[in-house]
Amino acid sequence: MSAAHPSPAVLDLAAASSTAEHRPLIITLFAVFVAATLGITVWAGRQTRSASDFYAGGRQFTAFQNGLAVSGDYMSAASFLGIAGAIALFGYDGFLYSIGFLVAWLVALLLVAEPLRNSGRYTMGDVLAYRMRQRPVRTAAGVSTIVVSIFYLLAQMAGAGVLVALLLGITSDAGKILIVALVGVLMIVYVTIGGMKGTTWVQMVKAVLLIAGALLMTFLVLLKFDFNVSDLLGTAAAKSGHGAAFLEPGLKYGATGTSKLDFLSLGIALVLGTAGLPHILIRFYTVPTAKAARKSVNWAIGIIGAFYLMTIALGFGAAALIGPAEIKAKNPAGNAAAPQLAEYLGGVGSTGGAVLLAVISAVAFATILAVVAGLTLASSSSFAHDIYANVIRKGKATEKEEMRAARWATVLISAVAIVLGVFARDLNVAGLVALAFAVAASANLPTILYSLFWKRFTTRGALWSIYGGLATSVILVLFSPVVSGNEKTSMFKGVDFAWFPLENPGLISIPLGFLLGWIGSLLSKEEPDKGKYAELEVKSLTGVGAH
Repeated sequence: MSAAHPSPAVLDLAAASSTAEHRPLIITLFAVFVAATLGITVWAGRQTRSASDFYAGGRQFTAFQNGLAVSGDYMSAASFLGIAGAIALFGYDGFLYSIGFLVAWLVALLLVAEPLRNSGRYTMGDVLAYRMRQRPVRTAAGVSTIVVSIFYLLAQMAGAGVLVALLLGITSDAGKILIVALVGVLMIVYVTIGGMKGTTWVQMVKAVLLIAGALLMTFLVLLKFDFNVSDLLGTAAAKSGHGAAFLEPGLKYGATGTSKLDFLSLGIALVLGTAGLPHILIRFYTVPTAKAARKSVNWAIGIIGAFYLMTIALGFGAAALIGPAEIKAKNPAGNAAAPQLAEYLGGVGSTGGAVLLAVISAVAFATILAVVAGLTLASSSSFAHDIYANVIRKGKATEKEEMRAARWATVLISAVAIVLGVFARDLNVAGLVALAFAVAASANLPTILYSLFWKRFTTRGALWSIYGGLATSVILVLFSPVVSGNEKTSMFKGVDFAWFPLENPGLISIPLGFLLGWIGSLLSKEEPDKGKYAELEVKSLTGVGAH
């Protein structure tokens, strides 16, 4: 098979001329997709009248609709761009991201989905504040939600920059920075106008489009190899430059003791992180009952599982048909592998190639916008509901004031994400998302589980767990090779202040988050309110008294 393929140089020349020649068509198709999602947002925004509509979509979505929206929230730029790129560059080790992201749903389903839906109203802070001192716990929950969301937003910004730069032929840093800013502006529009209703409908549409796009590309990749998976994997291994090692564990996470620890750290973060992600947690409040919350997770597992199976064909297909050298030339972290593969499958230099590139890129961009809207909504909701309404205004804010605060928080959080996204544009988006998972699992998950299942948990335990897990994970990331020390992949090049050897802090910060919550509770002089715990236990397990 590989002998018949054009050389990377020929491909690159043909791709460049094709993209330039068909750029008006590409831009038109791309604009149609963006306009359609904005239209949905405006339509849903007209139905957003109360705080319940803005935060939880009026709790009117069915289990299937919410399952589709949860899938849309979860299958982000990391899933489509990052994982395809990671598999194309690192083979078997890249596919480990897919496994980790999928297995994580079992933790969310078994431990968190139903009790959380029964116990809270709009945010994670509602659950924590039920049996503890309101103001300190809500403040901590709000801070944690915003920090985790910003980490996740970085990945989406990086993915958007790569996509639009590829479509528009932008190579300058100034142009890429402008793209990141544009995504930030669109993000503000989505959330402030549409709220949870608009975000949910966009997620649902985008999930269907993404599955359809991935299915089409998977079919075309397998067609190239006469549906012989063995031939596909063999060609990918041969073209990777690593031979059989490309299909075996250890290419990325096995060369040294440090990389093996990094893999362990990544695995723990991926599996435990989902159950602590704010934008996933608030999705459980959009359905009318806890049973619907559980069913929506079942739907999500099925949809996401099917999608991650297709990433095998996308990643190995990109390695076999395009080759790692060509992929790295477009983006060092491999984030452009899926759009490059789309253009190749449609025919490099042809209208078909230009159309498929535009459609797949537009779907990926819609994916990014939808996830970005979900993240921004989670963090602005937490600020408005937990910090503004219950801490600053001490529960005396009106619904109108609360929603206004959420909209201003959206603008502020978007501005921070734009600034940080500019620096993160050359990092692999799957790796960036893994960092968000680590921070979520370190700060949020221990507190949620202790609140729901441990009667001796106290306010001090919650604060130690959230702030301790948050501070540890963020500090370790700041002083890791992700931020400095690696000229090819670090956020800041030309400097080296990295002393933590692992790229993901989960191995240290997650156990520490659990440990601090336990120690803080044992050392606390506050007597846990056993009556409140009993109420919460009944409410979380049966749904009696749930909103």
